[in-house]
Amino acid sequence: MLRDRITGSKALMRALQAEGVKTIFGYPGGSIMPVYDALYDYTRGVKKAFDHILVRHEQGATHAAEGYARVSGEVGVALVTSGPGATNTLTGVADAMLDSTPIVVIAGQVPISALGTDFFQEVDLVGLAQPISKWSYQIRRAEDVAWAVSRAFYIARTGRPGPVVLDFPKNAQTEEIDWEPVRVNFVRSYVPYPKLNPDAVRQAAELINAAKKPLALVGQGVELGNAQEELKAFLEKADIPAGRTMLGLSALPSDHPLNVGMLGMHGNYAPNLKEQQCDVLIAIGMRFSDRVTGNLKTYAKQAKVIHLDIDKSEIDKNVKTDVAVVADCKESLPAITALLKKNSHQEWKDSFKPLAEREREKVIEPAIHPKDGPLLMGEVVNAVAEATKGDAVLVTDVGQNQLFATRYFKYNKKRSICTSGGLGTMGYGMPAAIGATFGAPDRTVVCFMGDGGFQMCIEELGTIMENQSPVKMILLNNNYLGNVRQWQDMFFMRRKSFTKMMNPCYELIAKGYGIPYEAVTDRSTLKDAVAKMLATPGPYIIECAILEDDDIMPMTPPGMDVDKMMLEI
Repeated sequence: MLRDRITGSKALMRALQAEGVKTIFGYPGGSIMPVYDALYDYTRGVKKAFDHILVRHEQGATHAAEGYARVSGEVGVALVTSGPGATNTLTGVADAMLDSTPIVVIAGQVPISALGTDFFQEVDLVGLAQPISKWSYQIRRAEDVAWAVSRAFYIARTGRPGPVVLDFPKNAQTEEIDWEPVRVNFVRSYVPYPKLNPDAVRQAAELINAAKKPLALVGQGVELGNAQEELKAFLEKADIPAGRTMLGLSALPSDHPLNVGMLGMHGNYAPNLKEQQCDVLIAIGMRFSDRVTGNLKTYAKQAKVIHLDIDKSEIDKNVKTDVAVVADCKESLPAITALLKKNSHQEWKDSFKPLAEREREKVIEPAIHPKDGPLLMGEVVNAVAEATKGDAVLVTDVGQNQLFATRYFKYNKKRSICTSGGLGTMGYGMPAAIGATFGAPDRTVVCFMGDGGFQMCIEELGTIMENQSPVKMILLNNNYLGNVRQWQDMFFMRRKSFTKMMNPCYELIAKGYGIPYEAVTDRSTLKDAVAKMLATPGPYIIECAILEDDDIMPMTPPGMDVDKMMLEI
């Protein structure tokens, strides 16, 4: 019998194939060169298995992998070299960890024999990545490649998803082995899907059945668990209004009658105030972020709290729970729904309406339909939302662009939002949007960025140019680091310390990359510019000249009670 003798690098190619990988975002270098040599044969001809997307910076590779994972539901893959190549990925790894995004980062490493000698581009990647990843591991022998890759993907995609980092020394890339495929579907001490406790299900159902003023808080866990339909059945049977976290916005369609808006510091007025009035609070796949709860000492003290989450460590971490249902919400939601009475809470739902109307009058209408003056971020977002009819994927950078975009965009389909939540990573938007175009090639991908975040990963315009990635980029340019400027105005006596920005000519930059560009300085041309952008194949940039002191409202000031939300400054 002939032996199938291959190098560790070729073993990696086969292991990635076995995991169903189709797209790799990467950047080559010395310590990963044997892998890239093996990859050459797997990206062309009859043997082609992968599309390799050459990014312009390793951080861009991880954010692109995140965007890919968010919209596709698959594991994103980044491939980089050792030393600075590896350390450049760490921001993306931390971002993926906080936002529960499944990616696998594979980094080259110096040979095992050189470890500890301060060899050129040597760094302890496993040690650096361990606190910010689900698992980090060094593949020291070629014979361990198949096992390590399968284990990495199993850990990344199961349970509460997250990033895994594989450190791949050069000797293990070049050693030869007899190829044997490995499938890992069990890791001792790792229980990705906790067993559903029927007593907890019963207690949750009893509380909900007895509730007069129930409120659901819907998080990204619903999206990660593919439980969008189960969520709707649950809410509709018990007639429960639902607020959504920023990362959970597309878990429930924007026009669903039980959707009462976005939670959080810059969310909608009604659900934030009603968190302090409900009698039963049902948290579903969310982690009670400080941006949602405000002051924890006063948060929802009047309510019985039910927390549905796959990750036991989230239970009682921030908010004390009366009933914890620790399981995949794909399983826990229908189990609870089966025990619920068909109910109606019309009076409770009606009580949201005056608050919503007050916000519409004070905040929303002035933001999306201003009568005069410079362009506002809200009206730009609204114009794109109306033109895409809620069917597009929204990608944002971080800052005011993110807050306006998430508030005023519309979501009809699941997995329709990519934004950096927990880490708040400026520069995330552009590379994440590139990844989203590969993860959902049949959907329109729009990316809102501020002038600060746009420049943080501006080199990825080269990736867009080379691949003609159809990213529709909307640059909201107010010549400021807008969110920091707003906080300086509100809390630091208007002392604008280093937030004013001198910006380049973005039209010339777009021209240099061969990307169609249009400047919008007057609202009379906004609608036509958006229509032209969406009708143009491939990438496109619209730069909008925004009012410099455009503020994002409502706002719950940091550390304040959630019901102390301000509608105006």
